Amino acid sequence: MGCAHKNPFDLHFLLIISTILSCFVAASATISEVNALLKWKSTFTNQTSSSKLSSWVNNTSFCTRWYGVSCNSRGSIMRLNLTDTAIEGTFRDFPFSSLPNLAYVDLSMNRFSGTIPSQFGQLSKLIYFDLSINQLTGEIPPELSNLQNLETLHLSENKLNGSIPSEIGLLTSVQEITLYNNSLSGPIPSSIGNLTNLVTLYLYINSLSGPLPSEIGNLTNLADLCLDRNNLTGQIPSTFTKLTKLTYLNMFENQLSGEIPPEIGDLTSLDTLSLHTNKLTGSIPSSLGKLKNLTILHLYLNHLTGLIPPELGNMESMTDLEINQNKLTGSVPDSFGNLTKLQWLFLRDNQLLGPIPPGVANSSELLVLQLDTNNFTGFLPETICKGGKLENITLDDNHLEGPIPKSLGDCKSLIRARFTGNRFTGDLSEAFGVYPHLDFIDLSHNKFHGEISSNWGKSRRLVTLIMSNNNITGAIPPKIWNMTQLGELDLSTNNLNGELPEAVGYLTGLTKLILNGNQLSGRIPAGIRLLTKLEYLDLSSNRFSSRIPQTLDSFSKLHYMNLSRNKLDERIPMGLTKLTQLSHLDLSHNQLNGEIPSQLSSLQSLDVLDLSHNNLSGLIPPSFEDMKGLSYIDISNNNLEGPLPNTSAFRNATADALAGNRDLCSNTTKQKLKPCPLTPPGIKKPKKNNNVVVWILVPIIGAIFILYVCAGIFTYYLRRRKTQTGDNNQDSETGESLSIFSYNAKVKYKEIIKSTKDFNPNYLIGIGGYSKVYKAKLPGLIVAVKKLHETTKNPEFLNEVRALTEIRHRNVVKLFGFCSYPSHTFLVYEYMEKGSLRKVLANDEEAKLLEWSKRINIMKGVAYALSYMHHDRSTPIVHRDITSGNILLNNDYEAKISDFGTAKLLKTDSSNWSAVAGTYGYVAPELAYAMNVTEKCDVYSYGVLMLEVVKGKHPGDLVTNLLCSSSPGESVLLTSICDERLVEPEAEMREKVLKMVKVALLCLQADPKLRPTMLSLSTTFS
Repeated sequence: MGCAHKNPFDLHFLLIISTILSCFVAASATISEVNALLKWKSTFTNQTSSSKLSSWVNNTSFCTRWYGVSCNSRGSIMRLNLTDTAIEGTFRDFPFSSLPNLAYVDLSMNRFSGTIPSQFGQLSKLIYFDLSINQLTGEIPPELSNLQNLETLHLSENKLNGSIPSEIGLLTSVQEITLYNNSLSGPIPSSIGNLTNLVTLYLYINSLSGPLPSEIGNLTNLADLCLDRNNLTGQIPSTFTKLTKLTYLNMFENQLSGEIPPEIGDLTSLDTLSLHTNKLTGSIPSSLGKLKNLTILHLYLNHLTGLIPPELGNMESMTDLEINQNKLTGSVPDSFGNLTKLQWLFLRDNQLLGPIPPGVANSSELLVLQLDTNNFTGFLPETICKGGKLENITLDDNHLEGPIPKSLGDCKSLIRARFTGNRFTGDLSEAFGVYPHLDFIDLSHNKFHGEISSNWGKSRRLVTLIMSNNNITGAIPPKIWNMTQLGELDLSTNNLNGELPEAVGYLTGLTKLILNGNQLSGRIPAGIRLLTKLEYLDLSSNRFSSRIPQTLDSFSKLHYMNLSRNKLDERIPMGLTKLTQLSHLDLSHNQLNGEIPSQLSSLQSLDVLDLSHNNLSGLIPPSFEDMKGLSYIDISNNNLEGPLPNTSAFRNATADALAGNRDLCSNTTKQKLKPCPLTPPGIKKPKKNNNVVVWILVPIIGAIFILYVCAGIFTYYLRRRKTQTGDNNQDSETGESLSIFSYNAKVKYKEIIKSTKDFNPNYLIGIGGYSKVYKAKLPGLIVAVKKLHETTKNPEFLNEVRALTEIRHRNVVKLFGFCSYPSHTFLVYEYMEKGSLRKVLANDEEAKLLEWSKRINIMKGVAYALSYMHHDRSTPIVHRDITSGNILLNNDYEAKISDFGTAKLLKTDSSNWSAVAGTYGYVAPELAYAMNVTEKCDVYSYGVLMLEVVKGKHPGDLVTNLLCSSSPGESVLLTSICDERLVEPEAEMREKVLKMVKVALLCLQADPKLRPTMLSLSTTFS
């Protein structure tokens, strides 16, 4: 029996039914995807704020009209690109099961938080997966290894921790992995060697440790390998030499040791090789000369020894060669003359010797030449500025001699030049020309002779002019006083003569005036009072005569003054007693007479005071006992008498510092002075015939004293009763329960209450974590009153009082007084008109006024204050909360550190363990796992602050732009770094801003030991 024929109509009918059913299923799927995405969107905390997602509504064609959504040919969502959409949310409700066809997911540059769900591993069709630049935490889920089709994995710039899962080696299709700028720890898994298709591997800025896995050598397609800024140890595996396609190899700022494998010279595709700031030893392999395409070679800050191989001169593409700060010996190879494209050459701080070969100047592109701190001898090559582009030359601390080459004298491109500590000779009036871009020059400690040329007055951008310790003669040319842009003028230790003219007052931008060790004569001009920005003044060892000007009280920022070894006479002027920022005052070896003004005790910042070798007389003012910050005193060879004040400075003074006076006495055992009588000098003992008066007065005075004490106790008892029964009004009404002391007078408690109208919100100017700040107008004084919340624990208050009573520095906010009382606990500070740095940077108009020079000065001030706190005190103080919110600015944008509630006094004889304190985003990483507080915690916060000042906002996104650059200060365009509200800095500022970025990154190193000290940072601004 044959097969039965089916009706064609039936077949056609079945086909139609099948098509309808498939369409119905597809329509149901797409509806499910739409609803799932809308449900996820509803969990965003700011869903209404994003205009880009306003297109996500029902009843619209989501495949064509929804922002960031694309579909496949069947109408199912395959692409979700929501990068930089300002979304705030989590992945807790992400519709994994509803989006099975997703192949492309880019959710970067948002504010997603929480963890990365393991369910992402279920999206088996994913090819591109990017969650970078968010706020994700937790570990990388090993389930991501299920994404066998994945080609791109970007999880960088989050807060991920834990180790890199070994399962990552299963992603055999992956070509890009970027995990940089997280908190990943542990070793790099050896399984990563299975990813033979990998082209880019970025793991920098984490806390990865352990040795480099030799299996990385299997990644023969790798072009970019950035492992820098971790804690990797051990040697560089020789297997790395199989990475023949490698163009970028960055492993700087780790703990790598051993020698540089010579086989690296076989990686002929290399463009950048950066191994700086490690512990590498041995010599520089000569095989590196084979790297013809290499443009950047950074080997600085290692322990490399031996000679510089002449083969390095074969690197014909080289633009940036930095092998400084090693232990290299021998001479610079002549072959360096072949490096005709060189722009940066850094050989500083080695043990190199011999003459500088003429070839170092063969590059017509040379911008920066740093050869300082070596043993170079001989003359500078005549062609040192051959290309006419040289901007920075540093030759400090060598044995160079002879005249300055003519090419350098005519080098119009110079911005910064340092020649100090050599043996250069020649007539200074002829050696140098006019430099239209020059910002800084230091010619000190050489053998220049002749007079100062008036041409320096034509270098209109010159801010720092240093010519100290030479053989310069003649008078200071008048045109120098027209250089109103000068910030530092140092002509000390020469043979200059003549008088200092009144025109010195034209240099109103000066912060340092150093003219000591010359033969200047006449009066100190009254016009000097106009230098109101002056911080450092040294006129010592000259022939100045007559009296010290009376109007020096205009130096409100001065912290160092030395007028010693002159012929100054008459009394110490009262104007000096108003220089409240002064920390060092030397008036010794003059002819001053009269008594020491008691008002000198108002100089609470004073650390060193030398009044020796004068004709001062009378008693040492008893008010000197209030000078708690004074650590050194010398009053020898005067006509002083009477008791020494009972302070550490006088108790610790040497015999030489007290010798040569008339009749000093002391009751301390250390001083070899006669004991002081019980009756002070000038008060005679009562005679016997006065005993009747004594017998009458003593009982009366005693009775009055007892009644006074009893009345005080009774009054206290009554007030305490009223407080306990709820009557707390009397405090603010009478104002007599407590007084707040300022430097010169008492400010009554009731005046604070009255001026703020009992802390009315109208007077509120700031809110902190444990306090509110009010503005109070007192008679003749405006102050800031920080009122602590009632729930604030006492330690914060006591910390702040203790720290600020022990700190006296011009860049630390002044504490005028404090009140600790049940109804109100507050501190009284100097008022800072501009408020916090954070507030200024957040306001576009204010930020535009905060130009680059002001921003640099702000970082100067903070550095000076922290250096003082860390290094200039017997017991260091760590602030622990350096943020832009705790840096206050006055009308002149001078910075002062405030908010010492978390400050800690460091014990020098034990550990300093503590709970974590500070503000998130500024706290040093080591505090998360080791609570030992050191000064380096403040250094880390300072680095964050410095980047914030450059960028104009917290530097989360700024750091990213600098991460995989071995020399970010030179190679990254400023337009991608700087605050876009400001004009890009011109040549005179460009180097300073770049230096700030580089210094900031040093401060942000994960290992506290590798961070610089605040003392070294403060000198970079000097």
